[in-house]
Amino acid sequence: MKMPNGYGSVYKLSGNRRKPWAARVTDGWVNNPKTKKSKQVYKFVGFYETRKEALKALADYNTNPFNIDTANITFQEVYERWSSEHFPTVSDSNVKGYKAAFLLCAPIAGRRFVDVKLDDLQAVADNSGKNYPTLRKYKVLVGLMYKYAVIHEIIPKERNVVEYINIKKAGNPNAYNREPFNKEEVARIWEVKDSNIYYTVVLMLIYTGCRISELLDLRKKDINLPERWFKVIAAKTEAGIRTVPIAEKVVPFFEYWYNLNGCEHLLSTPEGKHFVYRNYYDSYWTPIIEVLGMKHRPHDTRHTCISLLASAGVDERIVKKIVGHKGQGVTQVVYTHFEIVELIDAINKI
Repeated sequence: MKMPNGYGSVYKLSGNRRKPWAARVTDGWVNNPKTKKSKQVYKFVGFYETRKEALKALADYNTNPFNIDTANITFQEVYERWSSEHFPTVSDSNVKGYKAAFLLCAPIAGRRFVDVKLDDLQAVADNSGKNYPTLRKYKVLVGLMYKYAVIHEIIPKERNVVEYINIKKAGNPNAYNREPFNKEEVARIWEVKDSNIYYTVVLMLIYTGCRISELLDLRKKDINLPERWFKVIAAKTEAGIRTVPIAEKVVPFFEYWYNLNGCEHLLSTPEGKHFVYRNYYDSYWTPIIEVLGMKHRPHDTRHTCISLLASAGVDERIVKKIVGHKGQGVTQVVYTHFEIVELIDAINKI
């Protein structure tokens, strides 16, 4: 089959090769001073196992030309180049999140970046078995990688198809929905709080809006019980560094855990040791939630707090300060006495 002028060509290389079919395009002409004739200079689009694959690659190139000099860069190599520039500019927690998200990309990591299509990216999400938050991080990651690839002319702008990855229907079909505890469920936890001390932790999470990691890592030295507040000094985001008010309803629970033993952390294992998340979740959270016939994860308490504050008519600016969401003025770490009182008044409305 004769190709159109300037389209390129496909031919088979000699010898025993795993990918014997070559697709190439003309990169210019050079003059031979002796013969006074011009000669084509070629660049290879790639090498393929079959002629059909080579023809398709050549057709794809002519539809959306890319930089052939970088055409053989793999998905893994783009990630490594991008991450070497991006990771120094973000927090350690973000770096961990990106690294975890890239593990999902193992099926396409060794493929040429220019060969990865939307269907491939969607398949990673569909087959991951992960929940929405992880897939959201995956989509953010590949979005940044594709932006990097466009800037560095690895692919043309038109090939950035990340926005079309659907993560809402992908992932783990058995995942819990992230929904707040309803009023009846909150009331039920109050009813059974004396049957197991770990129900008080659920209520402390609901009435502070803390992430579970923030409460498990909270040290006693960062708590001011007389003034009803504590400081989160390490968080997932910059906005998470904040002063959190303690609602009057849960002050007795904070006092109990504070005075329980000599552990430097507020919450501790029965042995008086610092809780790690997996231990807390598997051995304490899951059993007490399941015995009530509920299906919730710790992060649902955070949504519950936000929902309760909104229902109580608390101003959105105050809600963001309490739970550490991004917003105007939320990154402020040191609050005035008046601001702390304002936060305490707000949390006491729920």
